[in-house]
Amino acid sequence: MASGSKKVIYAALVGNGLISVTKFGAAIVTGSSAMFSEGIHSLVDTGNQGLLLFGMHRSKKPADEKHPFGYASEIYFWAFVVAILIFAVGSGVSIYEGIQKVLDPHEITDPMINYIVLLLAMLFEGVAWWIAFKEFNTRRGKNSIFKAVLDSKDPTVFTVLFEDTAAILGLFVAFVGIYLSQTLNLPWLDGAASIVIGIILAGTAILLAYETMGLLIGEAADPNIVAAIEELIADSPTVTNLNEIRTLHRGPDDILLAVSLDFDDEMKVGEVQKVIYQLELAIKKRYPVVRRLFIEVQNVKHHVIELEKTRQKRLAETQAPDS
Repeated sequence: MASGSKKVIYAALVGNGLISVTKFGAAIVTGSSAMFSEGIHSLVDTGNQGLLLFGMHRSKKPADEKHPFGYASEIYFWAFVVAILIFAVGSGVSIYEGIQKVLDPHEITDPMINYIVLLLAMLFEGVAWWIAFKEFNTRRGKNSIFKAVLDSKDPTVFTVLFEDTAAILGLFVAFVGIYLSQTLNLPWLDGAASIVIGIILAGTAILLAYETMGLLIGEAADPNIVAAIEELIADSPTVTNLNEIRTLHRGPDDILLAVSLDFDDEMKVGEVQKVIYQLELAIKKRYPVVRRLFIEVQNVKHHVIELEKTRQKRLAETQAPDS
């Protein structure tokens, strides 16, 4: 998974870096607001890919005393930062630049330069998008694109895919805006295109922020994984009841698993320990992504009592008046 994610990010990083330099050059020569916005867009995307690579590097740090569960969730933090940057810098600057151009319109010089740059950018962005989409397609299986994004625990691939999709849409808008501003002799349309590009970036940022927020808060493992673990536990004849199972993705390939089990009362402590060890080996062998596993031995009656206490406490907290 990691190697596939890095391939996607590196492809986008190189493409956006080259494209941003070209767009800024064209914007300076022609004075196009839409082209300047596109340059900002590509520059932000380049920085974002750098942040994702940094997040992937940080997420590999081993656990220490201060962070006993490791740093895997850092990739979620940096993906969220990427969403904020797209909104604050990419969208903000594009909309601001567009408004300025609408209020003070001026003609674009040498529009052919813009057309050539935009067409080349579409080609490069298309290649980067295809690489990201193929990697995303490999992971989503039979799920729809929307469901695959919602269920994904690796933000790197869908972040790049969203960015590249927004980039292609932005290039199309810039092309149309520049063309119409020249054909209709309405320079303010170039600024209007810049505003539309900013709105596209804002929408992309909101989608990314929403999805990465869920990962930051903590999402459960795939229901298929949870069901398979439940089957492994059910196959153990000495386990009389699965009281509770909780999972948490600490990172794309790092699941924390907590299980509460009730065992046959006639079993000795040593026998219980042996069964727990066997379950741990079986679960981790089948799902290596389960990096941390905690099995609690608890009588089912006691577990029900504790659940009821927790439920009553939460109910009291929700009904208590705000201070």
